[in-house]
Amino acid sequence: MSEILNHRITGEGAPLILLHGLFGAQENLGAIARQFHTQWQVHALDLRNHGSSFHADTMDYPSMAGDVLEYMDKQGLDKACLLGHSMGGKVAMQVALQAPERVEKLIVADISPVTYKAHHDAILEGMMQVDLASVRSRRDADKQLAEFVETPGVRQFLLMNLERIPNEAQSKDGPVYRWRLNLKAIDDCYANLAAAPVADAPYKGPVLFLKGADSAYIQEKHKEDISRLFPDAQIQVIEGTGHWLHAEKTDTFVALCQQFLTGQNAE
Repeated sequence: MSEILNHRITGEGAPLILLHGLFGAQENLGAIARQFHTQWQVHALDLRNHGSSFHADTMDYPSMAGDVLEYMDKQGLDKACLLGHSMGGKVAMQVALQAPERVEKLIVADISPVTYKAHHDAILEGMMQVDLASVRSRRDADKQLAEFVETPGVRQFLLMNLERIPNEAQSKDGPVYRWRLNLKAIDDCYANLAAAPVADAPYKGPVLFLKGADSAYIQEKHKEDISRLFPDAQIQVIEGTGHWLHAEKTDTFVALCQQFLTGQNAE
């Protein structure tokens, strides 16, 4: 891959790479980045087929981990701490399993190293069914998406991927908006994204799994896989949060991450 992942670097200090989840972009971890950049050099990335990064037909965890490693190479980062949420957590795990010598510490937010059943079918179908030719405002797109995605907050999150086409790139009577996401690749490769990371050997470095108390992404039955692949892992639960634990209780999330990254004990 010759293209580098789209990124934003803030702060100074030891490198910390942030990786967003499915249908997301670096902006989704913006509140985390703002709190970390006072002590860390934060590298917030858009993963392939997301945000403003390149589009590719291939989408699996070894490939996406390779993108992150190539980014580290081009930035001159021999080693970094990684923090990934959801799909980004699987990418972070894959980087650690694939190139353990490049990962100082690993934080995985609300995802396990297991294969999940498909549960984004309605979202994918809804986004692909939006008739972009008829969309003249975000409200138009929201109205169409509501037929497939009931929750307004989820639609608001998804519609962050809808961007206005620059005037000079628009054609007469053509669409005004487009998806930043490569929806076709995500749909075609969805089974790869639901799959577990690939491992020949465990990652023996320190790992923190953060679970939203009300989320089912990290379950008791997953602990055996976590211990097998990450023998130096700990799991902490943030009460009163679901899958979006970093957004629901940002201060608590950041405090636990800071304690882990700096080697302090949680109070």
